[in-house]
Amino acid sequence: MNDCVVILAGGQGSRLRPYTTVLPKPLMPVGDVPILELLVKQLRSLGLKRLIFATNYRDGLLRSYFGSGRTLGVDISYCKENRPMGTVGPLHLVANELPQSFLVMNGDILTDLNYRALLEDHKQSGELLTLGTFRRKVKIGDGVLDVDDTGRVSAFREKPTIPLTISLGAYAMDRSVLDMIPAGVPFGMDELVLAMLERNLSVNTYHHDGMWLDIGTPSDLERANELFASKRKSFLGIDPTALLSPNVTTNSTASTESTEGVSV
Repeated sequence: MNDCVVILAGGQGSRLRPYTTVLPKPLMPVGDVPILELLVKQLRSLGLKRLIFATNYRDGLLRSYFGSGRTLGVDISYCKENRPMGTVGPLHLVANELPQSFLVMNGDILTDLNYRALLEDHKQSGELLTLGTFRRKVKIGDGVLDVDDTGRVSAFREKPTIPLTISLGAYAMDRSVLDMIPAGVPFGMDELVLAMLERNLSVNTYHHDGMWLDIGTPSDLERANELFASKRKSFLGIDPTALLSPNVTTNSTASTESTEGVSV
């Protein structure tokens, strides 16, 4: 089979209400392009053209807008959840269509991540699961104390900024992980990772140090529009040939690079 991408497009987008009362979140516009259409165009530019949309809320609108994907130069099929199934629960609905290694991603992220590089890094790693990651700095609005075992303060930091490594909503995995996902019930990526760690199975990461934003709230959507307006070419101009260079290096877990990503 050709490389395949499962795009999670079934959420209700409750944090984006009232906008999502009418439109599903993947159809929310960023600039003049629905966020999911932007994602489809990015995938197409990287040669990832076989897409499966996992839908639920406003399924008919998504099907009406994207159809078979032919006008966008891709091949889109659909699987509809009868109820919300979490991040990886829907995979059982399309198990027979999945190749040995494939991508799964949220349909509402704005990023210049090279998805092809993520997939290839996963294949080369030999691991069952690879999480795309992003380094975000989180500002704490309070004084933070370090307290020792006796209850005494050993350090004090006033409103510190703490770097965190977060999952950016794009994953590469092998078919065998389906054995760890219960069929017919909601199951999230967090539950899958914990299940793998409990079995002493390693989980690979692929660090992205470019741009990334999750469109979850009205303020996030506003920032996404501002970012897209100023960086349109960066989001639409991912260069797949960079992956083919013999000098390219991957950003897998083994990397010692610690550059900060562009947080928004």
